[in-house]
Amino acid sequence: MKLTLFATLIASAAAFVPTLPQGRASSSNLKAYSDPSFCAGLPGALAPVGNFDPLGFLDGADENQCKRYREAELTHGRVSMLAFLGFLIGEKVEGSSFLFDSQISGPAINHFAQVPSPFWEVLVLGIGVAEVYRAQVGWVSPADSPDEQFLLRDDYTPGDIGFDPLGLRPEDPEEFEAMQTKEIQHCRVAMLAAAGFVAQELVDGQTIIQHLTGAVQA
Repeated sequence: MKLTLFATLIASAAAFVPTLPQGRASSSNLKAYSDPSFCAGLPGALAPVGNFDPLGFLDGADENQCKRYREAELTHGRVSMLAFLGFLIGEKVEGSSFLFDSQISGPAINHFAQVPSPFWEVLVLGIGVAEVYRAQVGWVSPADSPDEQFLLRDDYTPGDIGFDPLGLRPEDPEEFEAMQTKEIQHCRVAMLAAAGFVAQELVDGQTIIQHLTGAVQA
């Protein structure tokens, strides 16, 4: 239901989930693809794909550009993970949500148009606060680099703005990189899944829950 929209609201806070500092990999597969010459040595490659860049986005990219790509990938991936949950939970609790009443229903892609306008104000405010904070932590101020804009700080690890209220960050460098790799892989799958959800609901106008439970109407 509209929990889809609620998930989108907190999606901006996804940038607050820390990506962990680089170190060595903890498994044989991770170690096999820990390549300092690929993507500025950032973790994320796994067998059997390895260093995957078929369109050549990294050709000629410097370290800061690679980090900006990773920052964007992580941010979009975290939003997609929340969107994935929002699709399923929102449609599953339709009519019984603690946020809205049953007037909001149907495929999750239509929930946005049904949400009361005050919710949009909260949504925009939440996203704005999160994005401003993320920019202050990870990005170089335009005033400090007038000749080159949109730079990440040299000491900033993409996605890591220090938000770890549950203390999930391992202290072992090997576990750090392993967790980074797991996160980025989940992000990539979630982006594909969220895109698939949207496409499926656009095609037949039925909810993902209907497809999963076999309740699709002919």
